[in-house]
Amino acid sequence: MSNASDDSREPLVEKHLAESKQEQPWMVYLSTFVAVCGSFAFGSCAGYSSPAQAAIRNDLSLTIAEFSLFGSLLTFGAMFGAITSGPIADSIGRKGAMRVSSAFCVAGWLAIFFANGVVALDLGRLATGYGMGAFSYVVPIFIAEIAPKAFRGALDNLIILIKVCYLVPQILICTGVSVSFIIGTMVTWRVLALIGLVPCAVSFLGLFCIPESPRWLAKMGRDTEFEAALRKLRGKKTDVSEEAAEIQDYIETLERLPKAKALDLFQRRYIRSVLIAFGLMVFQQFGGINGICFYTSSIFEQAGFPTRLGMIIYAVLQVVITALNAPIVDRAGRKPLLLVSATGLVIGCLITAVSFYLKAHDLAHEAVPVLAVVGIMMYIASFSAGMGAMPWVVMSEIFPINIKGVAGGMATLVNWFGAWAVSYTFNFLMSWSSYGTFIIYAVINALAIVFVIAVVPETKGKTLEEIQAIVNP
Repeated sequence: MSNASDDSREPLVEKHLAESKQEQPWMVYLSTFVAVCGSFAFGSCAGYSSPAQAAIRNDLSLTIAEFSLFGSLLTFGAMFGAITSGPIADSIGRKGAMRVSSAFCVAGWLAIFFANGVVALDLGRLATGYGMGAFSYVVPIFIAEIAPKAFRGALDNLIILIKVCYLVPQILICTGVSVSFIIGTMVTWRVLALIGLVPCAVSFLGLFCIPESPRWLAKMGRDTEFEAALRKLRGKKTDVSEEAAEIQDYIETLERLPKAKALDLFQRRYIRSVLIAFGLMVFQQFGGINGICFYTSSIFEQAGFPTRLGMIIYAVLQVVITALNAPIVDRAGRKPLLLVSATGLVIGCLITAVSFYLKAHDLAHEAVPVLAVVGIMMYIASFSAGMGAMPWVVMSEIFPINIKGVAGGMATLVNWFGAWAVSYTFNFLMSWSSYGTFIIYAVINALAIVFVIAVVPETKGKTLEEIQAIVNP
């Protein structure tokens, strides 16, 4: 009886597999590729200042204060991008918001390319920052909204969706930074600005080839376009009626929920979620990442290590560690990765601080560049292994759906403010005390370890409902 039963099932299984092969969601893959080009553009913007620093300062006669302002304007613009991208994405669509982001990036890169003074340079950096901040908000949302229905069912598939929405863009961001670092060692700063246009142009043009988010179209009441977009994403032969009905029901449920305001975040039932998300964002940024990323070449130069070689090693290591980290997120758990990452950041900062201390006191000359590069590589490897992506993953899991949008926007704003503060003050701190700067970052990262142990819950293997029960009992 068992064999007969198995035989009767085989044709059904084979039929199901055949249908699955016929209906590969190629448009979803293309749409995701176009969207993550925005993440690559983000990385290109973030990685520009480090290889370009010496040449721009020499060609345009910029002081340390002027170049620090130039570097930090990227994150200042990103703050405004993060604030305004939500309303823009809701009013003109996810594709419209990505087009606006691409246009700002293109205009910014052109302003930097043609700049002959500090004003055009700063305006260009501000514009690319705005585009970068908008991309950081819209890309994960767009990917989540076009994801196939199967990704939002079982817990394992939800985990895959979180990885796609947050870890894949993170890998592309790191790749963009690394490509800028490597190419920047071979071309002039003006040519590097033109190269920065490429992912923006690919994203802008690619948006004409992909459909709008079906969920946004449904929310706006554009039913005909909604069904057409959903059918285009799932395949012409796929029956989308069931998924379309589910999306409509979901949109109606969201519309019935009370509209959350920023002040709602400070209600007692949400306060721990806010503390976790905002705390992780503060420690992620104030641990020094944007100062080190933006001015890597200057760090190696001051330590006496070959700048070009150091930046190439940095670039390769960053991408490799970030890519290798993605498969182990759910095996290791969020909390262990955060702890290992923060511990590595402390060690990396202390090693770098020892290097600059030896240099400042004219000791062990041969050890100074070696310790500096080991410390910086330890730092970037540790950041890529956990603190880079995990705060965003945890944030996506700990907020209830009714305040997720407001909370995510505020947490992103906190993150960009920290990025601006660190990128602006880094050169001033290094002028004050190079080893003192890294001791400060080491202390902040040590506090991050305490924070993660005491406050952050482990969310590995838990449903969103279970996480809510733990975070907001």
